[in-house]
Amino acid sequence: MSSFEEKALDIELDKYFEVRKQTEKICAPLHTEDYVLQPMADVSPPKWHLAHTTWFFETFILSRFLGGYKPFHEMYNYIFNSYYESIGERVMRVDRGNLSRPTVSDVMNYRAYVDQHMKELLDTIKDEDILEFEKLFVIGLNHEQQHQELLITDIKYILGNNPLMPAYIENDQNTNAISKRIELEFLTVHGGEHLIGYEGEAFAWDNEKLAHTVFVDDFEIANRLITNEEYLEFINDGGYKKFNFWLGEGWDLAKSQNWEAPLYWHKVNGKWKNYTLNGLKPVNLDEPVTHISFYEADAFASWAGKRLLTENEWEIAAKYFNPKSSKGNFVENENYHPIPIQNETQKCHQLLGDVWEWTYSGYFPYPGYVREEGALGEYNGKFMINQMVLRGGSCVTPQNHIRLTYRNFFHADKRWQFTGIRLAN
Repeated sequence: MSSFEEKALDIELDKYFEVRKQTEKICAPLHTEDYVLQPMADVSPPKWHLAHTTWFFETFILSRFLGGYKPFHEMYNYIFNSYYESIGERVMRVDRGNLSRPTVSDVMNYRAYVDQHMKELLDTIKDEDILEFEKLFVIGLNHEQQHQELLITDIKYILGNNPLMPAYIENDQNTNAISKRIELEFLTVHGGEHLIGYEGEAFAWDNEKLAHTVFVDDFEIANRLITNEEYLEFINDGGYKKFNFWLGEGWDLAKSQNWEAPLYWHKVNGKWKNYTLNGLKPVNLDEPVTHISFYEADAFASWAGKRLLTENEWEIAAKYFNPKSSKGNFVENENYHPIPIQNETQKCHQLLGDVWEWTYSGYFPYPGYVREEGALGEYNGKFMINQMVLRGGSCVTPQNHIRLTYRNFFHADKRWQFTGIRLAN
């Protein structure tokens, strides 16, 4: 192995431990009892996230490249496989919260065991394996960063469904920030032919490829996200009681679930309060509204006489107004919550960070899309049906994980992620 390759692998080892430590940092404020709960099927217990991200490195990297590697436990492949049919049988998603064992301590020992063997592998990997190893290694790091975001949103749902509404952390820096009220305006973006999707040599998920040309008409994009104050106007005007603003499925769901406000909003003594990871707080009118479904976002847009952007329009506008900047409210800020616009000079605000923006685009493959071979081909491709695309990242997204071409996706009813609204004309 050349000295250049050795230096590169040293850098990768630093990246590996940086990502792994961040996952454990997220869990540090938890009590042991918090690690096991699964209050709904979409939420995985924190303990499971810690182990599953470790299982990924063990299954796809160590078992393949480290000669003589012995898995930490023969049953962990069954317990911590998520949805990879090609890997074998697994505990069903809805049953993850039924497992009191392995303990949190066992899982942390599992992480340490795999980390030690990853270090050994980086010291001994064969030259002929380096290219394939690096591909899987980078996927593993990005996979763990995705789970870091899921971990925070799942922790919020676990704590937010406790009648005590305990705080995850005591941190009021988002409420102390100096905000700047920006009038809602619509900025013109010229249509025509535009390139959509990722092109380049750095890492991107397969669903961001292949880069291709699309044609769009001229459109207008809102210069900022919709705030709690604006969404409260929708509520007070009977937005949850007027069927004509809603898609049929959304209206039926809103009635059956008794929706009357975003998830985590609670009316206390006649005033709206919002459960945050800092505890229950008065609704901050200047913050971007969050924890709403696609159906709610679309109903608000209809009520406002506007519409949601398509994902192509979002990417075109983001590349125009924010071509290089990754500035935004991300997990590194440790707000763990959307914040009001700060004193900035951007023309189009909050394109990255704060909340994932619902688009009116289904999650489908791009032209020329090719699934990865083997188990990793199950990562994105098999979910390309009945889901909507979201763009831009959120306040719990790692900053170096997001791109303007990044495609997130969820079913239209989901509310537990940090999701919000940007309007279009």
